[in-house]
This record gives sequence, C-alpha cells and structure tokens, in this order.
Amino acid sequence: MAFIEIVKVLVLGLVEGITEWLPISSTGHMLLVDEFIKLNVNQEFKEMFLVVIQLGAIMAVVLLYFHKLNPFSPKKTKEEKKSTFTLWYKVVFACIPGAIMFLLFDDIIDDLFFNPIVIAIALIVYGVLFIVIENKNKTRKETCIDISNLSYKNAFIIGTFQILSLIPGTSRSGSTILGGILFGTSRFVATEFTFFLAIPVMFGASFLKLIKFGFDYSSSEIIILLVGMVTAFVTSILAIKFLLGYLKKHDFKAFGYYRIILGVIVLLYFLF
Repeated sequence: MAFIEIVKVLVLGLVEGITEWLPISSTGHMLLVDEFIKLNVNQEFKEMFLVVIQLGAIMAVVLLYFHKLNPFSPKKTKEEKKSTFTLWYKVVFACIPGAIMFLLFDDIIDDLFFNPIVIAIALIVYGVLFIVIENKNKTRKETCIDISNLSYKNAFIIGTFQILSLIPGTSRSGSTILGGILFGTSRFVATEFTFFLAIPVMFGASFLKLIKFGFDYSSSEIIILLVGMVTAFVTSILAIKFLLGYLKKHDFKAFGYYRIILGVIVLLYFLF
C-alpha cells in the first residue's frame, strides 16, 4: 500500500475526529477534504469507510465516560448504579425518533440532498441559528444544569432534534445541542447528552453499513479502516476535552460564525 494513501487516511481520520464532536458538521468537512484528497478505493468502500470511521470517534466517548456510563462499576453505590441505568434509558428513549427516521428515509434523503449546495446552505443556516439562539440565551434561565436531572421529556425532545442531522451539513451534535439549549438545558448538559446519544446512533449506523458492504476486505482496505479509526479515536479524545473546557468560559457563537464562513466557501467553490 502506497505511503501517500496512508497519509490521506490519516488526514481523513483527523478531520473526522475533530468535526464529529464540534458542532460544525463532519459531513461538510469530509466533503471538502474528499474533493482534494481522493482515496484510491472504489466508491462503495469509500462510502462505507466514511461512516465506519466514526467507530473510532465513538470509542473516545466510551473511554472518557466509561465510569460515568458503566452501571456495573463496583465503585458505584446502589443509588449511583440505578442513576446510571436511568441515564441509559433516557439515551435509548431519545434515540427512537432518529432511529425510525434513519431506517425509513436515510437512503432517500442521501439521494435527494447529499450535494455540495445543500451542505453549504445547511452550514450557513445552522451557523446563523447558533448566533441567534445564543444571543437570546443570555436572558434565559437554565432549567437543567446537571444531566442527572434531565427529564425524559427533554431527552426525547433533544433526540427528536437529531432527525435534523439527516440533512447533510446540519451536524448531528449541532442539531441536538441547539435542541437542548432551546428547551432549557445548559450548554454543558446538552453537549454531554449529545455525546451519549452518539454511542447507539453511530454504532448502529456503522453496523448497518458494514452489513450492507459485507465482510470481504483486501489487506489494504483493512489497513485503511484501522488507521482511519485509530486516528479518529485519538483526535476525538483531544476534541472532546477541548470542547468541554471551551464551554466553561464561552458559548457556541464562534462555531456559528465558523459555519457561515465555511458554508460560503463551499458554496462559492462548487458554484464557480
């Protein structure tokens, strides 16, 4: 396998690991990267790879939050274990609307909307929404500042916002974070719950892609998958830690401005 192909996979893993967790759309970034860095693989494998690489990213969440999400930890009291199970029930409950819509309409939406113009418009629109909502957020009283107090109702609402991310360029984390903020959760709670929602969603999406593609890989394809996932895993750990630290002092408006700038660049590039 050529060294240059490994470099391309490293870049893709790096971009996936950063953009999966920041509310700036991994799809939009991967589209741009793919425009300039062409993996020497067939189209079917590439489509599968760009989804399954997310397994590396999601394993970063599993590692960083393993104790918090583990209901069987011997270090937890009976009450803490019960609370952890309740958190998982909320995550599963919140995933229901997104899972139904994904199974019913994912291929249709991809066929209709997976193009640079739609992605650029989604980047810009949600960038504006982040700025507008954060400006209004200054006078809003937060009703949930601890994830243990997140109600089933609000968990379901946040999960419903995940449906919006079926439109390429929206950002799964961006849509759910916006949903959380709109309905009273703190930025930190909305972000953490978004991380947890990603575990069943991304595992499920990757599993379906793997089943659809099959399990007959060449040695170079196995190397591409492993290098991509490991790179996404390491980068995701850094991205998640950065975002959580950033939110202690800042809001999401900077990401809104970034989305608008990126959306304009994508729009201009693909139009002209």
